[in-house]
Amino acid sequence: MADLQDDLHPGAEAGAAPFEEPPGPSSAEAVRPPEHRPAAPGPGDGEPLDRALAVLAAHPVADGHGGLLRALARLPWYDLEEGESTVDTDVPRLRRGGVGAVFWALHAPGGRATGAVLEQLDLLRAVVRAHPEGLRAVHDAGEAADARGRGRIGVLPGPAGAAAIGDSLGILRSLHALGLRVLTLTGVSWAGEAGLTRFGEEVVREMNRLGVLADLSGAPAATVRRTLAVSRTPVLCTRSAARALRPHPANLPDDLLAALGAAGGLCMVPLTAEQTGPTVRDVADHLDHVRAVAGPGAVGLSGTYDTGAAHPLELGDPSCYPRLVAELLRRGWEESDVALLTWGNVQRVLRGATFAARAARDRREPSTATIEALDGAASA
Repeated sequence: MADLQDDLHPGAEAGAAPFEEPPGPSSAEAVRPPEHRPAAPGPGDGEPLDRALAVLAAHPVADGHGGLLRALARLPWYDLEEGESTVDTDVPRLRRGGVGAVFWALHAPGGRATGAVLEQLDLLRAVVRAHPEGLRAVHDAGEAADARGRGRIGVLPGPAGAAAIGDSLGILRSLHALGLRVLTLTGVSWAGEAGLTRFGEEVVREMNRLGVLADLSGAPAATVRRTLAVSRTPVLCTRSAARALRPHPANLPDDLLAALGAAGGLCMVPLTAEQTGPTVRDVADHLDHVRAVAGPGAVGLSGTYDTGAAHPLELGDPSCYPRLVAELLRRGWEESDVALLTWGNVQRVLRGATFAARAARDRREPSTATIEALDGAASA
């Protein structure tokens, strides 16, 4: 872990002063290199695709979930700068797709979840160091904007499964210090079908104090509702689409979509055939539905590349994002709403986490609560 600790960025603390997003065309050009070419458009796609490229140049995609770390851990060697055919994601394809930031998931298998997340945080730092021209580790909205302005793709650590904190707020704080920024509230005794326990509520409050975002994809409805009530920070659903269109268990029913939007949260629609359907039009249908129910400020994108999921044929890797944006423009989406979808909504949530953490630290010391003290026999 020495390499990871040596590389800690002082700006990762939620109380650090945020960078201002760089104005003007320079930041747009930074995410649209000269070789930017999407996959070949179909007949009649020229004008919407050109508009899509222009929107993405100014407002790149902040992708809510990527499984690249787990994929790279199985490879003996890789080069993401030149292009890596053994995975879905590399720097050239991210650039061609207009991706400006991506959340890299930290896989936490049962039995050794904490150790696995520590190893992947270490791997994340190593991958970023090995690709300095394309990637930069970031932890908040200001760092993501700064990376974009410098022509780098921001990599945010998380989500990780809640099992990684081992029912310990001290471990949560340690993982945050090492970079963790998103925690998925599933797979633990304190966040389940009955909602959050007393200890679960304390976990959410401590996450707010630190600036760690709650991910509620796959969480039971009671946990979603209670987290929305307890959290002072906007929450994410990093891999959820509309259950009204496709009855996948991780997709959200309309009542939860509306509650998420009312609370300032963000539903990041995954580009997977299982959750959204086999075509780019199916994905766009989900985006239309989430926007209509939760509002334009509550919808985002989640590529879920390198997770083993099957993707719509037109969206096989991150370079295909312009096709999706072109489809939305053909449907009459305003460019301002596309800008929220791709970049603005994620930036708002990240800024919200920073500001809420700063305020919480002024009034709250690190919690010393334990699951045994708060949940008693229920935690046994």
